[in-house]
Amino acid sequence: MSLPRAVIPGRTYLVTRRCSERRYFLRPDRETNNNFLYCLGYAAEKARVGLTFTCVMSNHHHTGINDHHGTFPEFLERFHSLLARCQNAHLKHAEAFWSNTATSVVRLVEPEDALDKLVYAFANPAAADLVESIHDWPGAHSFAATISGGTLTATRPKHFFRDKGVMPETITLTFERPLGLESLAPADWSTAVQSKLRVTEDAHRERRRAEGKQVLGRQSILEQNPLNSHTSPSTRFKISPKVAAKARPAMLEAIQENKNFVQRHARSLADFIAKIPGALFPYGTYWWQKFAGGVCEPDPSSSYDPCPAPA
Repeated sequence: MSLPRAVIPGRTYLVTRRCSERRYFLRPDRETNNNFLYCLGYAAEKARVGLTFTCVMSNHHHTGINDHHGTFPEFLERFHSLLARCQNAHLKHAEAFWSNTATSVVRLVEPEDALDKLVYAFANPAAADLVESIHDWPGAHSFAATISGGTLTATRPKHFFRDKGVMPETITLTFERPLGLESLAPADWSTAVQSKLRVTEDAHRERRRAEGKQVLGRQSILEQNPLNSHTSPSTRFKISPKVAAKARPAMLEAIQENKNFVQRHARSLADFIAKIPGALFPYGTYWWQKFAGGVCEPDPSSSYDPCPAPA
């Protein structure tokens, strides 16, 4: 069982999930790109999370969210479950779609950290030596919409959803700034993202030149077999971070906050199981409050209790 983590409204995250056995189940094609965006937009709308960016590689995705209401677990469950079934139907694949390793959900502590991870995601195709730039990447991504505040539209996948069912015919995905960066003027925001991305992509271009490498290229990517898998050494069994912060004080504070939450949660769980009257979980407890009738402490920064006992 994984350690508990605080689910607190108003945080920004980088979400990453890999396909089973690193297979190319998300290899770009028109249907796959549409399937991903439709399921992503639907799940975000239902869970009321804000999307900040997404970039879909052939065997994993990177997606940024603003968790306005403390509902990111609901978003993850709905999105990944829906996409797995929809994409399996498209590929005519009947086995596990996602890796059995836990979804990576990294809290981006400060606005600069969110900007760094956004650029990291859009530079991923160049870092993997697949194409020179995000502009050449044939997979689904939100680069233009993210820097312009624009939208993307996906249509209901006909191979999976009923024409007269409850699912909407189209989904419009809107992309907002990471929390803390909303005040930047539109031109300044666009310049900040594009300039950092250009530096990163140029660095990978220079690296390839020094190593005598070339990119795989758009056409070769489109011709890959979705059932094939990446052949480079796996990075399994490494520590999966829960926070990202460039500033050391912010990083240490976030790590200590996580440790305190885990320790307090363990004590509260023991009291709850023992049916000790008045047992309270720490603020940010999600599963035990939502599904088991636990009660958590109120938000220490507000008189409003966002975690009342379920009715």
